[in-house]
Amino acid sequence: MAPVLLLPYFYVALMLPGRDAAALGFWFGLGLFLCGTYWIYLSVTGPGDAAWWIGVLLVVLLTLLMATYLAMTAWLINRLTHGKLWWLLAIAPVTWTIFEWLRGWLLTGFPWMSLGYSQIDTALAGWAPLLGVYGVSLMLVLSASAVLISILLRGGQRWIAVGIVFLPWIAGAALTTVEWTTPAGAAIRTSILQAGIPQDRKWLQEEYQPTKDFYRDATLSVADSELVIWPEVAIPSVTDREEQYIASLQQISRRTGQTILFGILEREFLAADEVKIYNSVILVAGQERQVYRKRHLVPFGEYFPVPAAVRNWMRMMNLPFSDLTSGREGQALLTTTSGTRLAVAICYEDSYGAELLYALPDAALLVNVSNDAWFGDSIAPHQHLQIARMRSLEIGRYTIRSTNTGISAFIDATGKILQTGAQFEPVEMTMLVQPRQGMTPYARFGNWPVVGLCFLVLAGFWLRSRAS
Repeated sequence: MAPVLLLPYFYVALMLPGRDAAALGFWFGLGLFLCGTYWIYLSVTGPGDAAWWIGVLLVVLLTLLMATYLAMTAWLINRLTHGKLWWLLAIAPVTWTIFEWLRGWLLTGFPWMSLGYSQIDTALAGWAPLLGVYGVSLMLVLSASAVLISILLRGGQRWIAVGIVFLPWIAGAALTTVEWTTPAGAAIRTSILQAGIPQDRKWLQEEYQPTKDFYRDATLSVADSELVIWPEVAIPSVTDREEQYIASLQQISRRTGQTILFGILEREFLAADEVKIYNSVILVAGQERQVYRKRHLVPFGEYFPVPAAVRNWMRMMNLPFSDLTSGREGQALLTTTSGTRLAVAICYEDSYGAELLYALPDAALLVNVSNDAWFGDSIAPHQHLQIARMRSLEIGRYTIRSTNTGISAFIDATGKILQTGAQFEPVEMTMLVQPRQGMTPYARFGNWPVVGLCFLVLAGFWLRSRAS
């Protein structure tokens, strides 16, 4: 439906005065992001236990900001096309892509709901290993623009536009036949564990020991798996309180030969009573212990860029108010007992595709651990799974995705779901996962080719517009 739903947006951007186009573009964005991110309200007022009006306020503020990007996109398309149909074909795709890229990092960024994710199961997905998710967005908008032009034109030019409508799809389908990466060594028997404990019960005292028992016993039940993945903060505690438990996991690892990855909060005591807490993944392989610390924290979820007075108010309103510490860039890759290197992303780190590229070409598998329990039975866990699929496709690696309440999944190197676990229930899943080697064009160059092309095209039309 995405190409169809874009048609009225580009029509008003092309035909109306600039101010009206921006206004209607704003309302389009407001509706889009209210429908797509309403789950923020559920996470704040449900597990977050905040007042309803705080949840409404946060959703409204976010959607107003996101809608502003759509307003600016419509205004700039209007400003540069001057109502000329064929110019829309070049200006609309590059303008949309640039603003989509900007909102993915500007002001900490919110890359959720990039248009390209909607095409993970269509022929346009073939562009992802070449140009990434923003390249897929570019091709989708190109096709939608050609649809609009073909509707508005008459005569022979209409059929030229119709031909352009299908070009991105035909080329994308051809690209899906290319195998960008190749198998590297034998497949690894891998298990995903999911306790299925709701977020509002996760930190209760009565769930503490049963949670630890579930993950230890479930790990023993898959003793023939070489790699076992637990979710983000699977153990509701901090490392210095769980040394004995971690030592027991190391004993299991020595006895079974398993490599075990689990999420936990890591507490570091520094001088002068300073304490740092990291959202970490710990790998145990026999006596060896490796750590990955989350680098891209969630604003207003894991850190709060606010003055002290606002922080005190948040504490009084029963809102989270303390900061986690981000891990450093360029951390060493986690490595299994067999030598397979892993690119780890915690929670929504995997929505920043370019941030995973530091691990390539060394990483043979992608691992995403997450806690989508915050979002309940909403669209968010499904959106997040869609994002994880796009990362596999862009980089040409299998993804092992373990979450606290779902949706846990095995995803192959083309973004295809191989197996998923039920939501809100205990899950043990085992599959053979194939490590891969090699670099897709996107893995090699990141977003810069598509973003650079868009800026060049936009600059050319901007200069021409000023000259005329």
